[in-house]
Amino acid sequence: MTVRTAIHAVPLTATIGAELHGVSLAEVAVDDALFAELRTLLLRHKVLFVRDQDITRAEHVALAERFGPLEDHPVLGGDPDHPGLVRIYKDLDSAPEHYENAYHCDATWRVDPPMGAVLRCVETPPVGGDTIWVNMVEAYRRLPRSVKSRIASLRARHSIEASFGAAMTPEKRRDLHERFPDAEHPVVRTHPDTGEEILFVNSFTTHLVNYHTPDNVRFGADYAPGASELLNYLMRQASIPEYQVRWRWTENSFAIWDNRCTQHYAVQDYWPAVRKMERAGIIGDRPF
Repeated sequence: MTVRTAIHAVPLTATIGAELHGVSLAEVAVDDALFAELRTLLLRHKVLFVRDQDITRAEHVALAERFGPLEDHPVLGGDPDHPGLVRIYKDLDSAPEHYENAYHCDATWRVDPPMGAVLRCVETPPVGGDTIWVNMVEAYRRLPRSVKSRIASLRARHSIEASFGAAMTPEKRRDLHERFPDAEHPVVRTHPDTGEEILFVNSFTTHLVNYHTPDNVRFGADYAPGASELLNYLMRQASIPEYQVRWRWTENSFAIWDNRCTQHYAVQDYWPAVRKMERAGIIGDRPF
């Protein structure tokens, strides 16, 4: 029997991403059946894209809240009228910033990193400003067997101080660290809904915390730079094109992604043109 679906999803690559057609995100926000279908598609494709969604900020927030409570951000500015909606505005009044143009999962410096996010393009440059997403399930699956064995029990430290805090004064950086101490996560996490194994290191990751054991280290050179070389190798997996999808933004286009099993990279190739985005990040759970 053929199952009828209301949302038409067109895969964009063989490994990640689908564009949705015939759907209003405002309707998804209030329709249980449509939301259940969208959630199933998200678990399958890991990032979903929709164009021409001229909906209100309240409807944007309502859609994201279907997944769970929203989080704020200690550095990026939020919308005062819509808590949980973070403004990522790169305009002519601000100097170019380079926090986004690195492969990353959002906020893995939190003990409980975000489950995902709903991102809207408010204003896009005439050319450039694309975003890349990466399937980190596929990145883990295609690692050599020897590497999988080597990293199976490893854990890593993730830091906001070493990323967003780097451009701050020492006093502000220390305050940021006190409010958000480094988090420790497994290098390979398990997706709580699908059971998939995920390579879980990114640009917020500073070092492997339990590498220095007799099995791994004979001399200091095995640990430093040995551990950092392994971590850098793992982080570079996100840059492999076969695991990626690249999205060209248009005004009122949306991306909805599963932050637990993807990374993304906001390409900053458009300065001094303007790029304005609004993101609702969804609170997640502790990786295991």
